[in-house]
Amino acid sequence: MLKMKTQCQCCEKNLSDDMLAFVCSYECTFCDICAETLRFICPNCNGELIRRASSLDCVVSNGKVRKE
Repeated sequence: MLKMKTQCQCCEKNLSDDMLAFVCSYECTFCDICAETLRFICPNCNGELIRRASSLDCVVSNGKVRKE
C-alpha cells in the first residue's frame, strides 16, 4: 500500500493527503511545481513521476469498490 508522505522531497513543502503530488515507483514524493521542474523524472532513480492517488480515491479489491 502506498505510504502518503507529507513533504515534497525537493522543496519540503507540506503535502496533505488531498493535495496534488507526484511519486515514482519507490514512492519518492514531489509537489506539482517541483515535479514539473524535474520534467516528471525522479532525480533519485530516474523513474517517471506520476500523479499520486489521493486518500479520497476509490480502491478496487476483489471486484469490490471501497474508499480507503
